[in-house]
Amino acid sequence: MQFDLTDLRLFVRCAEDGAITRAATREHLSLAAASVRVKTLEDRVGLPLLYREARGVRLTPAGEAFFRHARAVLRQTEQLRADLLEFGTGLRGRLRVFANTTAVTDFLPELLPEFLAAHPRVDIDLQERANADIARGVRDGRADLGIVAGHVDTMGLRAIHFSTDRLVLVVPKGHPLARQDQVAFADTLDEDHIGMHEGSTLQAYLTQIADQMGRSLRHRIQLSGFDAICRMVGAGVGVAVVPESAAHRNLAPMRLAQVELSDSWRWRDRYILVREQRALPAFADALIDSLVARFGPPARAPAPAPQAAAPAPARRRRP
Repeated sequence: MQFDLTDLRLFVRCAEDGAITRAATREHLSLAAASVRVKTLEDRVGLPLLYREARGVRLTPAGEAFFRHARAVLRQTEQLRADLLEFGTGLRGRLRVFANTTAVTDFLPELLPEFLAAHPRVDIDLQERANADIARGVRDGRADLGIVAGHVDTMGLRAIHFSTDRLVLVVPKGHPLARQDQVAFADTLDEDHIGMHEGSTLQAYLTQIADQMGRSLRHRIQLSGFDAICRMVGAGVGVAVVPESAAHRNLAPMRLAQVELSDSWRWRDRYILVREQRALPAFADALIDSLVARFGPPARAPAPAPQAAAPAPARRRRP
């Protein structure tokens, strides 16, 4: 059976008011049109739904059952309309975010609780990915937002700078390197390192830099969070390269010393990636605003938006 929502509303009005005349008025129909609609509805059901009496109408046993179901369908339809309206206005939805290691383990866990509390009808699917996969995921629609650091191919994407990160070396207090104001990453490679887990963005980044030097990182242990790494360093297990924010958080409680790295790559500009020419829901814009507001003005002027390592000019200008 297929039913018109106008017919269902009219029937429910008839049952509630006990009169087709009043129901017709409330539904902005003529009495004749309303009577035809109710009769057509009964024909479609194959059963009488209303007793016609001198002073109005009342439900038949079949009409009682139909009334309960019709009212439930109308409630569900109204809820569907309200839910879709919330999605359309950005009050409700699901936000898919691909982010690098630092974002997932360091600053998003502090920012997201407040954001989710302010947007109780928004769900977030947060996944840690490598920088290149973050950009690809946003570009092909698997993610709504991406959070990256450093140089990434952003062709077809809009890159919004929101902070500048700095990598530093943390060592136990009393370690020989703690007496130095600055050290080159190459000079730390003879030390035992505490690293992030395999597959993390930062770990892949540092491994690549060591490989380019013809060296390798010697890991005593690899962990899934910067606080755990700092705890290991404080216990004297090794040294580690971590974001400055993680170092500051753990210097005092873990009895660590922070040593500046002299390498130029220690500075990493962070970007939010979104697809070009795509309107974001209001809650996505709110998360972007929260990220920008959290970090405020950058510690230094950001580098130009990250691009591919060395894209061929002809490829960029292909029609």
